[in-house]
Amino acid sequence: MSDLHSVERLKQLIAFDTTSCKSNLELINYIKQLFESHDIEVKLNFNQDKNKACLFATTGPKDIPGILLSGHTDVVPVAGQNWHSDPFLALEKDQKIYGRGAADMKGFIACAIEILLQASQKNLRKPLHLCLSYDEEIGCIGVRNILQHLSEYMIAPICCIIGEPTSMQIATGHKGKAVFQAMCTGQEGHSALAPQFTNAIHVANALINSMTEMQKQISQIGAQDTDYDVPYTTLHIGKIQGGKALNIVPNECIIDYEIRNIAQDDTKQIQQSIQQHPALNAFKKFIYIEEINQYPGLMTSPTIQAVKFIQSLLPEQTQTGKISFGTEGGLFANQLQCPVLVCGPGSINVAHKPDEFVEIDQLLQCDQFLQKLLQTLQ
Repeated sequence: MSDLHSVERLKQLIAFDTTSCKSNLELINYIKQLFESHDIEVKLNFNQDKNKACLFATTGPKDIPGILLSGHTDVVPVAGQNWHSDPFLALEKDQKIYGRGAADMKGFIACAIEILLQASQKNLRKPLHLCLSYDEEIGCIGVRNILQHLSEYMIAPICCIIGEPTSMQIATGHKGKAVFQAMCTGQEGHSALAPQFTNAIHVANALINSMTEMQKQISQIGAQDTDYDVPYTTLHIGKIQGGKALNIVPNECIIDYEIRNIAQDDTKQIQQSIQQHPALNAFKKFIYIEEINQYPGLMTSPTIQAVKFIQSLLPEQTQTGKISFGTEGGLFANQLQCPVLVCGPGSINVAHKPDEFVEIDQLLQCDQFLQKLLQTLQ
């Protein structure tokens, strides 16, 4: 057994099933009671149904900028995945902790809880804050409301650290994401008379062809950012649903798609280009597109003082770069107008998969980093 407090804390956190479709209140109340027993100030921000909440906790002086740590409490589903152990009963094996959320991102939350408990026993010159959200996994939904209130809770921080799994490397950027649903309509009729009716699947096919050509154009002559594995904006069609029976001309076909954009590209302009494609001229009146969700990308300069400061608290070989997955970081940067970076224990390569794990050594590295951070606040 490890003697790291963060390991035992992580095991407790994994035991709370906070899949996005469920309430996170048992976990939130557990953390709230823990903090309040150490005289750490806590505020909760509930959703409309009062079955989920964000948590803000702070310790130290209130009138000067400090450091904000942030993470999301929700995890992705385990249904249909072939786990070799109970995903909500942490398993310590081979110097790893297995369980849903171990890497994404209860490992960081465990470390953040421990450092806040330590901070509450110190005489701080600068404050340490923690913000925990819900429904990040389904579109960074839960954090948006509490972001509007953070200016009431604290002075804008020196820096915000989003603890998503980066193997304790520093990420200063990621793409934005916009999610759309296209309703393609047509006219029902007998398939024996198919040419007399507008086929909704044919309408959808025209839209898909337009997006495919737009993706080809973007990849060949569009803006590029070589810091990303895929250096250009991507269009992805993830779901299509249409038709009721083979002998009925379909009157409806639904397409779910996303745009993940680099900073140089505007999703609204890309949408306009898709809809203005000549292939859609005959079908425009049959297509209705709704934006379902969006969050901004993150673009923090790796040369600013805040990044250099965080880098100085990590091992010399720590690198800065950009990540392929999205985070709440862009929302924090836009709302707080402060530097935001992403750095946390574990690998994104095991997130959302069966037998998700975080290496205990990664938790140790995170603990050591946060302890050095705490020393600078004293």
